Amino acid sequence: MLYRDFADQDSIDAEYDPARGTSEVADIIARWQDDSARVRADLACELGVRFGPTKAEYMDIFPAARARAPVHLFIHGGYWRRFSAREFSFVARALVAAGTTVAISNYALCPDVTIDEIVRQTRAAIAWLYGNISDFRGDHGMITISGHSAGGHLVAMALATDWPGEYGLPADLVKGACAISGLYDLAPFPYSYLQPRLQLTWDQVGRNSPIRLIPEQGPALTVAVGGAETAEFQRQSRDYLAAWQANGLAGTSLVPDGANHFTMLDGFADPDSALGRAILTPPRPR
Repeated sequence: MLYRDFADQDSIDAEYDPARGTSEVADIIARWQDDSARVRADLACELGVRFGPTKAEYMDIFPAARARAPVHLFIHGGYWRRFSAREFSFVARALVAAGTTVAISNYALCPDVTIDEIVRQTRAAIAWLYGNISDFRGDHGMITISGHSAGGHLVAMALATDWPGEYGLPADLVKGACAISGLYDLAPFPYSYLQPRLQLTWDQVGRNSPIRLIPEQGPALTVAVGGAETAEFQRQSRDYLAAWQANGLAGTSLVPDGANHFTMLDGFADPDSALGRAILTPPRPR
């Protein structure tokens, strides 16, 4: 077997290609782009705010109306090799309306960089946010994060970070997290259709599989996956949450009925949805 009960690439691809069997993917992505353009036109925003030395290391920031607002960072997906922050401005509208400063992080893509480097850039983005978000009406003591697909993986890697040891920052700088339709064990991907772009080595798989890197402490975590997603996406979410909880950490499962890998993000626009409540409820002011 290549991975668990999978004997060939095609069976792995059938589980890990979320576009298979989802005919409306192109329409959903076009809607993300259109909604995002409208959000950038409607809301005050600072686009392309650099947090690192390379051109790809930037954030789009949507400040709240008031100072010292809660802060939410969204990390986009695309299997580490597609999309940019710009396609996901739409996640900011309801959050800003709820009084939150929103940052959407960008990162370089495979194969131009490795997943190791994408993880480093994500951690650098969070460290930058802690030191600078007060310039955008945000309170660095109330940072929450979420991410979708590869972004869910990057959320989990952020939670595995030794913030005091590696960055000199508080261990609890992330106050809450939501990993949406994420990947937490990278072991199937060297056998998948993604490998020509990802070029994963087994050392990289070990360093970047969050299920092997559960921290000793962490914030309350929501692990969300669509009820219509593949069995492997659902299993990876269940296994990661179980490992998180087994380490004594607070975690909640969220499995919206009928949601597929792409419609999972609809919750950002609906404050009354289960995902909307998990994302849109900011931490209490200090």
